[in-house]
Amino acid sequence: MARPSRRRPSRARRARAKGTSRFARILGVLVLLALVGGAWAWWEARGWRPDEAAWPDQGAMVTAQDGPVAFATLKGLGANFAYLKASEGARTKDRSFPDNVEAARAAGLQVGAVLVFDPCVPADGQSANFVTMVPRDADMLPPAIALERTAKDCPERVSRAAIQSELMTLVNQIEAHAGQPVILKVSPGFEEHYGIAARIERNLWLERDWFEPDYGGRPWLLWTANGELQTEAAEEPLHWVVVRP
Repeated sequence: MARPSRRRPSRARRARAKGTSRFARILGVLVLLALVGGAWAWWEARGWRPDEAAWPDQGAMVTAQDGPVAFATLKGLGANFAYLKASEGARTKDRSFPDNVEAARAAGLQVGAVLVFDPCVPADGQSANFVTMVPRDADMLPPAIALERTAKDCPERVSRAAIQSELMTLVNQIEAHAGQPVILKVSPGFEEHYGIAARIERNLWLERDWFEPDYGGRPWLLWTANGELQTEAAEEPLHWVVVRP
């Protein structure tokens, strides 16, 4: 019995196969270049800070989660100030706050305190928690209230009106203690839910990595320009903050 003959692929099929192989190689090179470029951009972004010539007043926000911070090194990197987390809600305190205040001042930095607002609990407990950590001190920068959490984090339903009312109460209480207006550190998510920038006329502290933020609807005072700045001052990334010139 005669064996069936094997037909050789046509010239057109061979050309298509060759073209497909070449395209796959080119695509692989492009993907590799994109991965290398992305990795380089990510590495560069870790150390990016706004130009000091355009933004002369720069600093950092520090919390206990950042671990030990070498404030003298931070000063050497160009920081003029440090905002230190003092309390969160009605129960949580940053136990490193007093030591951080002392160390930051010894390094020649101006110091401010941050209260992280909890929308789930009344203002009275939150202000009481804050003032036990932050004494009256005329040399402190204006206190900042960080608005990050929304009502979706609360175990029980809390209305928008209730949150806005408690926040205004908290603002008044903290200002009475500090003797100066607070700064509202508003996250994009909080602003989207509550539109606080238009409701409470205080200086704004907004955040957006590498690009100036615009979600507040009006000029801001402080900008977290890099939320994960890798520096020699701490093992963990820091929030790098600049002041509008």
